Amino acid sequence: MFDRPQVGNDCVIVNVDIPGESKHKGEFSELVRSTGANIIGAVDTKVSRPHPRFFFGSGKAEEIAEEVAALKAELVIVDHSLSPSQERNLEALVKCRVLDRSGLILDIFAQRAQSFEGKLQVELAQLAHLSTRLVRGWTHLERQKGGIGLRGPGETQLETDRRLIGGRIKQITKQIDKVDSRREQGRRNRKKNELPTVSLVGYTNAGKSTLFNRLTDSGVYSADQLFATLDPTIRRLDLGSGEHALIVDTVGFISNLPHELIDSFKSTLQETREATVLLHVIDASDPARYERREQVEDVLSQIGADVPQILVFNKVDALNAQERDDLLDAMLGEHSVAVSAQSGEGIDQLLARVADFVRPRRRCGWLTLQPQNARERAMLYDHDAVRHERIGETGEYILQLEIAEQDWQRFIKRTGITAELVNYPH
Repeated sequence: MFDRPQVGNDCVIVNVDIPGESKHKGEFSELVRSTGANIIGAVDTKVSRPHPRFFFGSGKAEEIAEEVAALKAELVIVDHSLSPSQERNLEALVKCRVLDRSGLILDIFAQRAQSFEGKLQVELAQLAHLSTRLVRGWTHLERQKGGIGLRGPGETQLETDRRLIGGRIKQITKQIDKVDSRREQGRRNRKKNELPTVSLVGYTNAGKSTLFNRLTDSGVYSADQLFATLDPTIRRLDLGSGEHALIVDTVGFISNLPHELIDSFKSTLQETREATVLLHVIDASDPARYERREQVEDVLSQIGADVPQILVFNKVDALNAQERDDLLDAMLGEHSVAVSAQSGEGIDQLLARVADFVRPRRRCGWLTLQPQNARERAMLYDHDAVRHERIGETGEYILQLEIAEQDWQRFIKRTGITAELVNYPH
């Protein structure tokens, strides 16, 4: 039986073209290089219908094996998800380790995760992915048991590995649940304090972290690479005129994002689902920007993030005059703004647009209070809600109000006054 090698960076990549499936030219090579792998060869193939044994036809599989042998490659990376049996069959043929697109992205996430929570989420996703691809290699997880007979009669190495992985998954899940409860407490506190939340989303390498740093004057790591940052970061956002919000920088999305990652990062993505508004950052210099937008929308739909969006076309400083004009024409009628996170162009317009979205809804009108309601009148003054006041013929207070919706609802709850604001003539 072929034993999987665990090391080796010299790789042959297999570019898979599937009719009707959008692919960003050069993205797969960039993903591979992000792991530190050295691309020494490439094979292109077109697949109209997946082959059950190798995913592609046996002739193409033989071509890959010949390329691996000629170049002495140590790794084959395929730009598509493979079933466990397809991966094992291909490994047996090419005599080296095979990694599919999902495994590649998981490896990048494992390298990028910095926080305790991020590392747990990535490990959980890796274990879920690898649990169906067991071929030895997991005995380092085993611990000495204290009792006789715990291993079970006739238990194979594969069964032992599965048991060990299952135990580790349960352990990680409990730890993530504890982190989730702390995050949920933070969200409840923000809701209680009525702090609006702005969440940055977008295709990976669209410039989200650079924009985050520009908006908040933070030092979040940013680089011209895929998945430069993974761990969510929350900062205070100054919107001007004394208004503030919280802004969250989240993980970048990518086409065909592994479901294991979406499941494992559910607590991180919860910040996106519960945001007041999403800033959907789009690389304006990317020729495939509208395809990238659709792919991000697909992921947002998967996680149930039905939240208002502002489209932020970033990197406009990389466009020529004609490209700028075309972009501005395309933006007409959209909730969108063109910016350069690098130079600061358009940032003031973006902040003004965000303020319009997160500014609390206000009630305006006239309210009549009886003379015995002087305490309630004072409460409205404390909220700075009174714009004009006059005294009626029988001594009642006739107040012109402009008050935030949440303050109005709190006033009603505390005072029991249920009168609606009306539009009296001046």
